[in-house]
Amino acid sequence: MNWDYFTHYLEANIVCIVIFGILLFHDYRNVDRQEKQVKYDLTLAAFILYFIADIIWAAVSVNIIERTVYVVLGCNFAIYFFMAGITIAWLQYAMAVEKVPNRNTKASRWGIVSPFILSTVGLIITYLVDDGRLFDDDLNPIYGYYIFLIVVPVINIVAVMVYALRRLKNEDNPIERRRHIYVGFFPLMVVIGGLVQVFILPEIPIFCYTCAVFMLIFYLKAMETQISVDPLTGLNNRGQLLRYISNKSNLHIEGRQTFVIMMDINYFKDINDTHGHAEGDRALIILADAIIHAVKGREMPAFIGRYGGDEFILIIHPQDKVEIESLIAEFRQRISESCRDLNTPYTLSVGAGYDELLDEPDTIQKCMQRADKKLYLDKEYVKLQLKAAAEAAES
Repeated sequence: MNWDYFTHYLEANIVCIVIFGILLFHDYRNVDRQEKQVKYDLTLAAFILYFIADIIWAAVSVNIIERTVYVVLGCNFAIYFFMAGITIAWLQYAMAVEKVPNRNTKASRWGIVSPFILSTVGLIITYLVDDGRLFDDDLNPIYGYYIFLIVVPVINIVAVMVYALRRLKNEDNPIERRRHIYVGFFPLMVVIGGLVQVFILPEIPIFCYTCAVFMLIFYLKAMETQISVDPLTGLNNRGQLLRYISNKSNLHIEGRQTFVIMMDINYFKDINDTHGHAEGDRALIILADAIIHAVKGREMPAFIGRYGGDEFILIIHPQDKVEIESLIAEFRQRISESCRDLNTPYTLSVGAGYDELLDEPDTIQKCMQRADKKLYLDKEYVKLQLKAAAEAAES
């Protein structure tokens, strides 16, 4: 590696450090520090430290820094450590995103770091027994070192892909499917970039470029998801609804009718006031899950969104109006079963109203208004039923 290549190497790594530093700074300013965001920031920090170690190694390679045993060992062991750290942090991030159960238990944490511990012990023993398996006579790393360099990342990447593919298999929401793909396959593309640099183009910082490009793509996609998805329920938010209905081809499917269903939770304010907002959030999640699983089991195109507060909207395309009544009945049955299984301290019921979107001059906005009026009529009917049942119980 000559001086020109080192200059290029230095510029590329500094650019990547600046980019990742901006992303990290932006995240740290966010007041909502969720578990997955903390793990994501650890990945960014590990990348930055890797790039710094890579700059130092490039300086050693062109003799800007004297090539001594201690310098070579320090640089290459730092690169090994930070490379493993990147994939360990990403594995923890993926487990948080994919909501892997028991991911924060002591056993799970030991399971995550144990390959790194065993690999590090093996690397140290190999160096002490026969350092010629790791470095040549000029103190350049050779195949033995690179095996240790990639073994932990490969294990972690396989684990990430397994978690993502499991969720992808049962996911119908296209936005969520893309998110699973990005989370699962992002580290694979980064490692491919690293392998190209190590074995094909060692004098060009391909790994740095690959990391920066894919991390920026991933970050932009994550921002897109935040713009489109309700963070509590995972459903489409109101902004995504507006984008969906602005495309008329989404609203009319040949051979099918189009209906709008408006739903909300009866006595939702009472749940919040009596049992707290955490229980109110749980009630919203119960309703959202009931809608998702009921729609998933039917062969009909559907858009599901949280309209605002405790109100949800569905735009569905059944072949027959009869499907609407059975679908709403299934919502209510699943809600009842979930409350029983979760032993909620309240009885959760929902109001629902629906109407059909007709040909022009009818519009989706008018259809939504009609469905909303029917929602409130249904709510009054449900309230009268509950009142009658309470009076009958008292008597």
